[in-house]
Amino acid sequence: KMASGAASGAGSAAALWSEVNRCGQNGDYARALKSVNKILQISKDDVTALQCKVVCLIQNGNFKEALGVINTHTKVLTSDVIAFEKAYCEYRLNRIESALKTIQSASQQTDKLKELYGQVLYRLERYDECLAAYRDLIRNSQDEYEEERKTNLSAVVAAQSTWEKVKPEDMGLREATYELCYNSACALIGQGKLNEAMKKLQKAEGKKNGVLKGKLDDVTEEDIEAELAIIHGQMAYIMQLQGRTEDALQLYNQIIKLKPTDVGLLAVIANNIITINKDQNVFDSKKKVKLTNAEGVEHKLSKKQLQAIEFNKALLAMYTNQADQCRKLSASLQSQSPEHLLPVLIQAAQLCREKQHAKAVTLLQDFADQHPANAAEIKLTMAQLKIAQGSVTKACMILRSIEELQHKPGMVSALVTMYSHEEDIDSAIEVFTQAIQWYQQFQANCDNEELIITAVYFQPKSPVHLSLIREAANFKLKHGRKKEAISDLEELWKQNPKDVHTLAQLISAYSLVDPEKAKVLSKHLPSSDTLSLKVDVDALENSHGATYVRKKAGKLTGDSQQKEQGQGDVKKKKKKKKGKLPKNYDPKVTPDPERWLPMRERSYYRGRKKGKKKDQVGKGTQGSTTAGSSELDASRTASSPPTSPRPGSAAAVPATSNVIPPRHQKPAGAPATKKKQQQKKKKGSKGGW
Repeated sequence: KMASGAASGAGSAAALWSEVNRCGQNGDYARALKSVNKILQISKDDVTALQCKVVCLIQNGNFKEALGVINTHTKVLTSDVIAFEKAYCEYRLNRIESALKTIQSASQQTDKLKELYGQVLYRLERYDECLAAYRDLIRNSQDEYEEERKTNLSAVVAAQSTWEKVKPEDMGLREATYELCYNSACALIGQGKLNEAMKKLQKAEGKKNGVLKGKLDDVTEEDIEAELAIIHGQMAYIMQLQGRTEDALQLYNQIIKLKPTDVGLLAVIANNIITINKDQNVFDSKKKVKLTNAEGVEHKLSKKQLQAIEFNKALLAMYTNQADQCRKLSASLQSQSPEHLLPVLIQAAQLCREKQHAKAVTLLQDFADQHPANAAEIKLTMAQLKIAQGSVTKACMILRSIEELQHKPGMVSALVTMYSHEEDIDSAIEVFTQAIQWYQQFQANCDNEELIITAVYFQPKSPVHLSLIREAANFKLKHGRKKEAISDLEELWKQNPKDVHTLAQLISAYSLVDPEKAKVLSKHLPSSDTLSLKVDVDALENSHGATYVRKKAGKLTGDSQQKEQGQGDVKKKKKKKKGKLPKNYDPKVTPDPERWLPMRERSYYRGRKKGKKKDQVGKGTQGSTTAGSSELDASRTASSPPTSPRPGSAAAVPATSNVIPPRHQKPAGAPATKKKQQQKKKKGSKGGW
């Protein structure tokens, strides 16, 4: 029975191996795994079965379980047998350092291990070693994966150009695929060749479009846009670098709406939008920050990309007045990169926002003392803070302590401007003197071969050196230091003896100090004949735009001279136009002396007579008129003052009568009437219709 049982077991094992083989060829690794497990039940230490199980688990994406099987059966599955599978599982589980050790510990380096070794080095950002590994692979292998190796090689070149600022070598790679075009564009971006990079991306877009439409007949526009998202993202980045922020922002938002599955791409785009927003639109930025915190982002991006995202998070916390969060993030960044400038600058900016300028300066000073290599940038920031506080002299002291920048034209200009503002002319001249002396001493210190190139720029009598001497001389002359300017002017004149302007300045300076020397130097001035210009003076004076035109000289006779004089007098006198008189002007009547004053300001003005006819409204029966009431009133006698005549009436006051004109009369009881009317108006205004 035992013999027959063994035979049946062998038969079933053979059938299971056939099943495994068939499923492996069909790509049905889930079914193959079941068969392998049955084989392992028969023979639990079967090396081939264990290898097949690991491969099936890897093909199904169960990397952790596969690595568990390898670690459980270490006696059977030695590193020589299953080194590639183990390293691949560790690589896919983002245990990159472990994967590298596994590869390096393998006794035999197969092509598969070399391929994986290149991928591991790329993830570790060891680009030089990675480049050498792929070059070796391309040189020593010929199979259907050659195009993929070339793509990986171009990706390494692009990473070197972008992150390490290394000028890429010409690998002679034909841009046959859109991946190669894309990687070539990334390398060009790293070199700053943005227009060329944009053309490469457009070429990559065209190739990708062609591939997608060729493979799938029912592909939609949305599917194509989703596949092109990474290319469009790089296009938007170029636009942002070119200053076309509106176009870049629009393209970034279009990509986010497509919801691509690549979390790395989304994180980069969200970060770039935050950099465009800066301290504006902070609510949108806070939404975009969530995309940078997605799971798995840290495995998709380079260290510098992740660092940039963290910096922007700290800045956003500062802009949104989250002081504690800002300090926490910047402190974390500083612990990760102690020598990096940005974390301490962010902390200083946060302190300044809290009006703690003294603490900010102390923080920067401590960092400059601990990291002398970065002291120049930190001291520039300290000087800016001092200027903001109004301590210009202290800012100058900080700037002058930066030895490597003392001789630079920009630094000299800044210091001279600041000292001039403080009216410290002696210190400004001292700055010029020190900078000029630095250039004079530089040539003696240029023994090192590495300084040969810079020596050409900084050597004595270079354009920069001479321009500093020129500015120093002009500054001294401007502030009345002619004696001190003499040495600078002499140096300039020696360099260019034909410079008449410098010679004139030198003579002017010597005239106050040594008049004899000024006379000797004046002999070097060109003669008046050589300075005379062939200019037609008459034509110049008569030209369009001349401020003064001289009349042509000529002899005039006595009569003609008088005539010309007379004409001149006539021209000089201006005729006065006669003013127009009013139509009813009477020369016998004295004009009103107050006629030029407004009516309200005249002495006889008594205000407008309001409501004269108002009292008559509503009196009497309906339809009755009061036209003849004054004639029928018997109480009105001849002694009553006459009323003013109506316009157009025949009645008129005789010219000879002594009656005062109506407009000059003071109506009796006018003020009382006015007061009464005002009272009536007030009464009626309280209520009623």
